[in-house]
Amino acid sequence: MFNKLRIAVVIFITTVLVGVVTATPTGMVQSELNKGWRFRQARLQQWRTATVPGVVHTDLLDHGLIEDPFFRLNERSVQWVDKEDWVYETTFDIPAKMLGYKNYRLVFNGLDTYADVELNGEKILSADNMFRRWPVDVSQKLKERGNVLQIYFHSPIKIDIPKWEALPYHYEAGNDQSQNGGLFGKQVSIFARKAGYHYGWDWGPRLVTSGIWRSVVLESWNDACIEDLAFQTQQLGKRTAQVVCEVEINSEKSADEANVSIFDENTKMFVGSTICDLKQGINHIKVNFKLNNPRLWWCNGLGEPELYDFRVELSINNKLVDSRKQTTGIRTIELVRENDKEGQSFYFRLNGVRVFAKGANYIPSDNFLPRVTIADYKKTIDDAVAVHMNMLRVWGGGIYENDEFYDLCDRNGLLIWQDFMFACSLYPAEGEMLENIRLEAIDNVKRMRNHPSLAVWCGNNENQTAWFSWGWKENYERQNKAYAEKIWKQYCDQYFDVLDKVVDEYALNVPYTPSSPFASKEVAQEKNIGDRHFWGVWTGAFPISAYRDEHSRFFSEYGFQSFPEIQTVKRYAPEQEDQDLLSDAMMWHQRGGKNANERIYKHLLNEYQEPKGFENLLYMTQILQADAVKIAMEAHRRDKPYCMGTLYWQINDCWPVASWSSRDYYGRWKALHYFVKNAFDDILVSPVERNGRLEVWVISDRQQPVKGKLEIIIYDMKGKRVNNVTRNVRLKADESLKVTDQAVKELIGNYAPGDVVVYADFVVQNEKKHYTNNCFLVKQKEMNYQEAVIDPVIEPKEYGFRVTLRTNTFARGVFMELKGQDYFFNKNFFDLFPGHPVTLEVETSLSPQEFEKQLCIKTLRDAYK
Repeated sequence: MFNKLRIAVVIFITTVLVGVVTATPTGMVQSELNKGWRFRQARLQQWRTATVPGVVHTDLLDHGLIEDPFFRLNERSVQWVDKEDWVYETTFDIPAKMLGYKNYRLVFNGLDTYADVELNGEKILSADNMFRRWPVDVSQKLKERGNVLQIYFHSPIKIDIPKWEALPYHYEAGNDQSQNGGLFGKQVSIFARKAGYHYGWDWGPRLVTSGIWRSVVLESWNDACIEDLAFQTQQLGKRTAQVVCEVEINSEKSADEANVSIFDENTKMFVGSTICDLKQGINHIKVNFKLNNPRLWWCNGLGEPELYDFRVELSINNKLVDSRKQTTGIRTIELVRENDKEGQSFYFRLNGVRVFAKGANYIPSDNFLPRVTIADYKKTIDDAVAVHMNMLRVWGGGIYENDEFYDLCDRNGLLIWQDFMFACSLYPAEGEMLENIRLEAIDNVKRMRNHPSLAVWCGNNENQTAWFSWGWKENYERQNKAYAEKIWKQYCDQYFDVLDKVVDEYALNVPYTPSSPFASKEVAQEKNIGDRHFWGVWTGAFPISAYRDEHSRFFSEYGFQSFPEIQTVKRYAPEQEDQDLLSDAMMWHQRGGKNANERIYKHLLNEYQEPKGFENLLYMTQILQADAVKIAMEAHRRDKPYCMGTLYWQINDCWPVASWSSRDYYGRWKALHYFVKNAFDDILVSPVERNGRLEVWVISDRQQPVKGKLEIIIYDMKGKRVNNVTRNVRLKADESLKVTDQAVKELIGNYAPGDVVVYADFVVQNEKKHYTNNCFLVKQKEMNYQEAVIDPVIEPKEYGFRVTLRTNTFARGVFMELKGQDYFFNKNFFDLFPGHPVTLEVETSLSPQEFEKQLCIKTLRDAYK
C-alpha cells in the first residue's frame, strides 16, 4: 500500500513540475560545418574548393583532375591518389545562435581514416578509425570569429606498409587487390579500420579513399544536456508493453531532484518520468513506463511497422534544460538456437512470432560513400519491399550504414542482420587495435540500437569459415605453430569476447552471433546447425539443379553471377571494341576475372543453347542467374520449418560490374529481381520435377490457416491443355505443404517433356489474386521453343504506358527494353502463354511515337544462335 501511495505521489509531483517548467529550453544547439572547405595535396601548395562531406576522389573529379574511375579502364589511372597525403581546411565563426554558451565541442562523425586535426594551429585530435565518432571539447579553444579548422589526412598506404613489413608473418586478406594498387603482394587493408571493399573485392574496384566522409558538427550547451537515449521493450503482454528508457545525461555540475519525463509525440501524452540526482559528468538514468494497447513494430508481411515518436525532457529546478526526440518501435526480437532432433534451429522470433527470413545481402551503394543520397537509399529499400523481402544483411566488408538507411528500414519493416565490419580476412586484434575495435563497436551499437529493424549483430563475414575451411589454419601451422596459436587467440578475443560483451552491454537485447556462417567455435558451418553460405554451384562443382537439394537451417549467402543489361554496359563500356566479354573494358569490370566468365559460360551452355551475339549473351546470363537462384529460393521455402531463412547474395552493386546482384549499379532490375517478387510472396506455389515425378508444394507465411484451390495444367507450346489436376488445399498457419506427387509420364502421356510446360495456379478462398508458377521438365536447352510472334497493344497512362502482350506460341523469358532510355517495367523477364495475355506498365517520359519506336521485345528463343 505504501509503495502504491509513493508512486502516486511521484506521478503527481512530476505532473506539477512538467506544468511549471519554462517554455523555452536552452538545450543543446548544433551547427554543421559544411561550408567554405578547401583541399590540397599535402606536398603541393595550390588550394581548391572542396565538398564536405566528401572524399578526395570526388573533389578531384569535380575539378577535372581525374577521370571517372568507373568508366572503362580509368580506375587504373587513379591509383596514385591513395599514396598521397591530403589537407582539408575551413574557417568558421561561432554562429550567433551559439554565442554565450559555456560548453562547446566539435564532433567528427566520420574521418577516413588516419587524420590529424588542428584548431587554430593547435592539434586537438589524431583519428585512426573510419567508423568511429570523434567528439572533442573545444570550450577553451574557440574564438568568436575566424576559427581555422585543418585536417591532415595521411595516406593509409604509407601508414600501413611499415606494419606489414615489420611482421614475420602476414595476415590473410583474400580480396585485397594490392596488385591493382601497385603494392604487389602487400595486402595492408587489415591494418586500417576502414571499409574493406575500398581495397577491392571480387565485385568491386580498388579505390582507397581519404576525406571527411561524414559531417563535422559544432555543438554547444550550458548546464546539462541529453547525450543519448536508449528505448528497450522489456516485456510484451496481450494489451501492454513494459518499456525502459535509459537517458544518458552530461551534467556540468551536481544537481538534486532533476526530473526526466517522457512524452508520446503522436498523442501528446505523458508516459513516464523519474526524479533523480545528477552528479558532475555522465549520468545514466532509467525511466520505466507502460504502454497500453501498444502499436507493435512488425516486419514486412507480418503486420505494420508501427513507430513511436518519443520526446524526453530534462528539467532542473523547474527549468527545462534540454529535450530530445527519438523515433523507435515497440518489439521484441530473438534468435532462436535450440537443439532439436535434426541438430540446432536458427531462426528469428519477432514479438513471439516465428519469422521466415526472405531477403538479400547488401553492400555499400557506391565506392564514394558521400555520393549515396537518401533517394538512393529509398530506391533500394523500396525495391526490396516491392519483392516482398523482410530482411537485409548489411555485410561486413562495407560500412555501418548511415542513419537514414536504418530509418527507411524501420519505416518499411525490413529486419536488419548487421555485421561488424570484418570480412574474409584475419586482423591483428590485440593491444591498441583491439581497444580501437571495441570503441568502434560501442559507437555503432549505441548509434543504431533504437532502430527496431535491427535483428542481430554478427561478428564477421566468413572469417571463421576461412580459418577452418579455406586452408588458413593449416597454412599458418605449417609456417609456425606459434603464429597459428597467436592469430587464433586474436580471433577468439575479438569475436568471442570483446564484440560479444559490447553487444551484451549496449545492444538492448539484440542477439549476437560470432560469425557468418557459424555452427560452433570449432566448426565453421554445418547443414543442420546455424547459418550456412552455399557456393557449390557458383564455384562450378555442381549444376544449378543442386540448389534444389541443399539443406540448411538458414541460408545467409548463396548466389550466381550475371552481367548487367546492354543499356548499363554502354554507360561504362560504350566503344564498339568493348562489346566482347574478353575486351579489356569488360574484363576490368569483371572482378572475378577469367574464372568467373568461364563459370558463367560453362553453366550457360550446360543449361541453355548457345547465345547469338554479345547483347543476347548478357540477357541470357540474367535468365541463367534468375533460374538458378529461383531454384534455391523455392527449395529453401519448401524446406520450412527446417530452414527458416534465405538471403541471396546480393541486392546491389557499388559500381557498374558483372556481379551476383539482382539490381545493377544504376538500380535497373535484373531478371533475378523480377523472379524474387514471385518467389518471396506471402504464398508460393512451387512445382518441382524430381526423379521423374512432379511435386507441387504450396507454402504460406501467413499467420492464419489458408484454404484454396490448386490447379495444375500441362500446356503444349501452342497453349493446348494436355492435362490438368485440381486439388482443394488446407494450409495451417506458417506451413509448407506438399500437395501432389505424381509420375511425370502419367501427366504428359505421349508428349515429350520438352514439348510441354507445367503451369501451377493457386487461389485462396474468397480472394482474387492468383499465385502462379511454371515448371520445366527438362533443361532449357532441351525445351522445344518456337519463334514467337508477340503483339503489343500500347495505351498511354500517367508517367508512361500500359502494354498488353499476346503470343502465338509459348515464349520464355520475355524481355522488354527501351533502347538508350531509362525506364522501369513493373513486369519483365516473364513467360507468356498463348491465350493468356499479360498486361504491364512502364514508367518513361517518351512520347507514344517514340515509345513504340524504341520498344524492343526479346525471348529466350530469339537469343539462341
